[in-house]
Amino acid sequence: MKGRTIVLDHIGDVEAAALMVDGKIDDLLIDDTDAPRPGAIFRAICDRPIKGQGGMMLRLPDGDTAFLRQSKGLRPGQSMLVQVTGYAEGGKAVPVTERVLFKSRFAIITPGKPGINVSRQIEDEDERNRLLEIAHGVMETEHGLILRSGCEGADEDEIAEDIAAMQDLAEAVLGDAEGTEPEALTEGDGPHILAWREWTSTAEVVTEAGSFEHLGVMDQIEDIKTARVDIGEGYMFVEGTQALVAVDVNTGGDTSAGAALKANLAAARALPRALRVRGLGGQIVVDFAPMSKAHRKQVEQSLRASFKNDPIETSLVGWTQMGLFELQRKRERLPLVRTLRGL
Repeated sequence: MKGRTIVLDHIGDVEAAALMVDGKIDDLLIDDTDAPRPGAIFRAICDRPIKGQGGMMLRLPDGDTAFLRQSKGLRPGQSMLVQVTGYAEGGKAVPVTERVLFKSRFAIITPGKPGINVSRQIEDEDERNRLLEIAHGVMETEHGLILRSGCEGADEDEIAEDIAAMQDLAEAVLGDAEGTEPEALTEGDGPHILAWREWTSTAEVVTEAGSFEHLGVMDQIEDIKTARVDIGEGYMFVEGTQALVAVDVNTGGDTSAGAALKANLAAARALPRALRVRGLGGQIVVDFAPMSKAHRKQVEQSLRASFKNDPIETSLVGWTQMGLFELQRKRERLPLVRTLRGL
């Protein structure tokens, strides 16, 4: 199976989507029905400040709690709009932000931040001007607008409809911000909508029931559940723990002088996908194969290039005194093993 294929199906009764590149899973989305989805918007009620952390605990519907990383100007009992930023770790409150965004395939509406901006990934000046003209013809509010990279070459009417739909949704949600009880105002996008929204490059789309089985997606998921990742120049183990994600890079049977550098560069290229398909985030520590300090810069450059186009925000922190490399990755997804445990 050559090229890009988007497979929309279910695992049991749970919605799922897989992005296949040349027959190999490149990204994987599986819904979680037990937790608020990232992107969901709530009217929350301020409960109590957490003084040691400078944050505020919030009440959500159904007895759930959320944590906002700031409390300045907030008082208990006050209502406010918040948006879920990721999945909560076991037993912890749902992480949220007060900076609410309305995101779709082509448009992001940014309340409180006026102005129309075009993704920097769109470099053609004529195309940028075309998109700005479309946006100015549709925008009817003082909210801000970001035209996403998927707009490039897209149909004018589709872009205009997308902007208008997000504009209407923003108005409806913002108009429901006041209230004395917590309420879910949007539920966040499931895997099928997320696939349409985020996987915008040209691809064949398969929607028939049972496609995960017929196209070998389920077999590959079984492989992904294991920690070992073959990288051609060796292998690495990618394992999530309660505290962090540990990555151990090995050269395998190659004992030549350049084996460590080759394995480390291969690991740097493979790491974004390995984390993405396993749903791993948070603090990540990589134990590269032993190499000279002179080669560290080359490996770090490879890491930066590999994560540049990864859809999940990842910060490359740097090297520790023990020669480990640290990364910090947004927890936008649940770990695959935890997700499949409930299916």
